[in-house]
Amino acid sequence: DAQLLADLVRVNYLPRVWLAPRDTRELRRLVRFRAQLVQRRTDTKLRIRGLLRENRQKCLVAQAWTKNWYAWLATADLSESDRWIINEHLEELVSLSGRIGAVEAKIKARLKDDPVAQILLAQPGVGMVTAATMRAEIGRFDRFNSGKQLSRFCGVTPRNASSGARQADAGLIKAGNSELRVVLVELAHRLISRIKGRWADLAHRMLIRGKPKNVTVAAIANRWVR
Repeated sequence: DAQLLADLVRVNYLPRVWLAPRDTRELRRLVRFRAQLVQRRTDTKLRIRGLLRENRQKCLVAQAWTKNWYAWLATADLSESDRWIINEHLEELVSLSGRIGAVEAKIKARLKDDPVAQILLAQPGVGMVTAATMRAEIGRFDRFNSGKQLSRFCGVTPRNASSGARQADAGLIKAGNSELRVVLVELAHRLISRIKGRWADLAHRMLIRGKPKNVTVAAIANRWVR
């Protein structure tokens, strides 16, 4: 058995497995718990919007979730039971926002003395959530042989859909880490729309050539990681 394993290692037939240390696993649980809370908050907001839509109530004077919108919501024409449901949802939003703030404080404290996280935070457009997610889900960056491998692990590489002489892509690969894909696509949006520099210029050139916006955003995320 030892000789067989040695032969498999020699020809590189055994995949490498990286086991995250305890600190990384704990940070990963915190990051994923925050993502779950954020998803619950989003679902609650969607339920409120759905209830208003059923009652044909639409605010024309303010954007949703602003102070003026909340003031309008307090005067919206709703039945007693629907008003009670809305208030229950609003209380849940307040509770979830507080819990999200608490877990973000714990994440920030863990990143304070992490040198890799500080390097990530120094990159333009990278905030605490993006840095924490990358640090927790990737762990050690040197376990990848190339930026292409890392990009594929993050789920931001194009999926090949070629057939014969036809060469085509079909969106992003289905494999990869979904948590990383989300934060990296959000990062690409920030790099394109809010931060002037090489990534915004590259996106502008791609859009001029006729590339769709979603393809451009995915390409920026892919190249940034690589």
